Amino acid sequence: MSIHINAEKGAIAETVLLPGDPLRAKWIAETFLEDVTCYNEVRGMLGYTGFYKGKRVSVQGTGMGIPSTLIYSEELIKEYGVKNLIRVGSAGSYQEEVKIRDIVLAMAASSTSSINTRRFHEANYAPTANFELFQKAVKEAEKRNIEIKAGNVLSSDEFYADNFNDYKLWAKFGVLCVEMEAAGLYTVAAKYNVKALTILTISDSLVTGERTTAQEREETFEEMMHIALSIA
Repeated sequence: MSIHINAEKGAIAETVLLPGDPLRAKWIAETFLEDVTCYNEVRGMLGYTGFYKGKRVSVQGTGMGIPSTLIYSEELIKEYGVKNLIRVGSAGSYQEEVKIRDIVLAMAASSTSSINTRRFHEANYAPTANFELFQKAVKEAEKRNIEIKAGNVLSSDEFYADNFNDYKLWAKFGVLCVEMEAAGLYTVAAKYNVKALTILTISDSLVTGERTTAQEREETFEEMMHIALSIA
């Protein structure tokens, strides 16, 4: 057991899907997995292990933001031997052509967080996806005829920015969308030499103002789940 995960050794698979919302973890486990067991309820951050087409997979909620994601990622890697971490989350579009419910693969993650600048003594570190997982996700999307977008995303520390229009600078430099965890996940995966990928579904658009409901974000976005589980 670790501080924040109340699981016995061996209870968690080598591949873990990481939604921010613990209720999305519950939905994924109940919708897509067989022979499911719940291994964690500490702080309401639900974790499950089951089988997807015969492959053992776990799903662990991480909460919102880089600090929370780092806690669960570190413990999964160090205490439970997890080798593949696949974030499945929602994001806000920064580009007109990136529309509601589009799938985005985060090749790299810029950030407004100061965690990496402190870690690297004020130098800039560029957190990137694992190429093998990224390549598998692209091939799986092509196989399923799912259109994807791929590129740089922003991992922001702020959900409510003081200046709404700040996003336009990131958009000008090609950033596809904003979320809150990928940069932290990619950094900790690199630190421990394990694989990580972030797959996102666009839940709202800063360009058009469109948005999905909380229930839709929790209980839909199936295309993203199929890609993630198929490459697990």
